[in-house]
Amino acid sequence: MINSGTMGMPLHFGKVPSFLTDRMGMMGDAVIESVVDNYGTSEVLTRMSDPNWFQAFGAVMGMHWNSSGVTATVLGSLKKRINPKAKDLGLYILGGKGKYSWYAPKQIERVSNAHNLDGESLSKSCTLTRKIDNGAVQDGFNLYQHYFLLSDTGEWASISQGMNPRTRRARRYHWHAPTVKSFVEDPHSAIVGCEDQSVLNLVDSRADMLRKNMVSLVREAPNEIVKAVKHVSLPNRHDVKKEDVSLARLGSILDLAYNRGIEKFEDLVMLKGVGPRTLKAVALASEVIHGDATRFKDPARFAFAVGGKDGMPHPIDTKALDETIEMLQTSVDKAKLGDKEKSNALRRLHQVSVAGEVKGTPLDFLHDFIDSEWKHAERNGGKTFLGKVVKGVTRQIIGQANGMLYGKR
Repeated sequence: MINSGTMGMPLHFGKVPSFLTDRMGMMGDAVIESVVDNYGTSEVLTRMSDPNWFQAFGAVMGMHWNSSGVTATVLGSLKKRINPKAKDLGLYILGGKGKYSWYAPKQIERVSNAHNLDGESLSKSCTLTRKIDNGAVQDGFNLYQHYFLLSDTGEWASISQGMNPRTRRARRYHWHAPTVKSFVEDPHSAIVGCEDQSVLNLVDSRADMLRKNMVSLVREAPNEIVKAVKHVSLPNRHDVKKEDVSLARLGSILDLAYNRGIEKFEDLVMLKGVGPRTLKAVALASEVIHGDATRFKDPARFAFAVGGKDGMPHPIDTKALDETIEMLQTSVDKAKLGDKEKSNALRRLHQVSVAGEVKGTPLDFLHDFIDSEWKHAERNGGKTFLGKVVKGVTRQIIGQANGMLYGKR
């Protein structure tokens, strides 16, 4: 599931509202525990190293689909919930945002002592990833957060993020221990940044000659800008457009949810009493748990799970979010006791959704669907960072703010 390259994320307005903070933690916790239960701790680190998966994960939790705030919000909420049961999961989330990022080496030392790991080597890896991201990759983004994810077997992933206030963009860097063969040659599993900016990446394998001539580089600027291998850039806007999502994949999930496409599957019987919006959310969450790397090239699609805090593509449906959390957590709890029925149903739901992409027709009414979800939110207490949705007011305010930040598009 490893990607390599860059992705751009715009800075967004609106703090994470209190009604969403705990819910995001519970949703993220249930997803991570499900991945551990089905595929092991190593797979969590692998998925966390995939920038597209990480962005989709944040969207399913209710964070805005292309916000740079996904990094701190997702990892911060997970840190609070995962670390207290780290010994059971075999996974620790160390470091953090701001001054907390500097605590990682000491935290690594404590974890290493508890599990007989090579703490000195792990601390060196942590320090080098930070130094390279902040120095050797000269891209105009200054680091302000750094997380180090460590398993009890010594496997690790590193996620850091820098900000460029001038362009109002952020760039996220991903590392994964199995992919790091050398700290001075292509060490990143991914760099998430802005594709239209020049990057002098001195740890790119193609920069070998530049590294060998660092003395001359001190005296004169390099004549070649080395760009990262792969580019994925999220747009400077809030709204979701049809080019942001796979319409065939989204259409299949909506068909399952709203046209009761699950009725004919006996092994999905436990989902037959679930409302369409909750079923939609559960289906997208199950894809985050069970989908392969090719499923996450359109992270905006996962914002249709429960909506986004900024009201894009539509406001948060707290009822669907709460019911999805309950279903996922029940699945995890039962699996721990040896009852895999609910866990298997979630896997099967994903499989049925994938099969529907081939048999069905792509969704061709995205704008109408978003409108209908907004109307549902206005009637049923949908929420954004502004609070409860007010008919005719909330959507207008969000649209105006989007226009002021990014212009009319």
